[in-house]
Amino acid sequence: MTDVVAERRGDVAWIRLNRADRMNAYDKAMGEELNRAIRDAADAGVIVLTGTGRAFCAGGYLANLADPDPVQLRGMFYASLELFETIRTSPRPVIAAVNGAAAGGGNELVVACDLAIAARSATFGQTGVRVGSAPVLGGTNLLAMSIGEKRAKEVAMLCRRYTAEQALELGWINAVVDDEDLEAEVGRWADDLLGMSARYLEIAKISSNVWWNACRDNYIAGLGMLVQAIGSEDMREGATAFMEKRRPRFPSRAQRRVDEQ
Repeated sequence: MTDVVAERRGDVAWIRLNRADRMNAYDKAMGEELNRAIRDAADAGVIVLTGTGRAFCAGGYLANLADPDPVQLRGMFYASLELFETIRTSPRPVIAAVNGAAAGGGNELVVACDLAIAARSATFGQTGVRVGSAPVLGGTNLLAMSIGEKRAKEVAMLCRRYTAEQALELGWINAVVDDEDLEAEVGRWADDLLGMSARYLEIAKISSNVWWNACRDNYIAGLGMLVQAIGSEDMREGATAFMEKRRPRFPSRAQRRVDEQ
């Protein structure tokens, strides 16, 4: 099975996450493959990211958190940052065609893209603090640039799921269409972009990265904290509970109650 499928449709590069069996969640190798596909598409006019099956992307592959290998997990964390930076610095506009659930790092992938168009059945949200992680790569500060600080904290801290219509209303994404119209609508946006100057589109895109660049030190600090917490009891419990589809019993929550007595 190929984890990432790249296809050219005229001057548009369609890149599809292709692990429907795990809702297109990515491990280090898949993240690196996606990164290469985006870099290799720099000669296209527009780049589109989408998913196979019922999900856009469920973020990092949580089996890695249930029994983590520190070296591999560190690699996945930093591969995520490299992937998002490739999107932000690509000379081409990158559109997220959100065909289904965008959760955790998958939602941060949407945030990293220049534009986002969603199928009506798509959902959005972070999962980090519910499963023993935290959204340090755009799910807090950069998302706040679109939906406001209080809303971004709500998204990061409460791990609620938001419909495509809600995401549109909040300014999270650009458009919502019926599921069967998603690819056609993305094609129309891509055609509009292809009618613009490639040179000045790149200038407009790169100059819009002021908030991404300003947040970069925060991303590095956040990754450093996540790396130090690899293998924590909360990480193991959160990931195990997620895989077992039950409510987590975080040790840090129990310890706090003991400390307060």
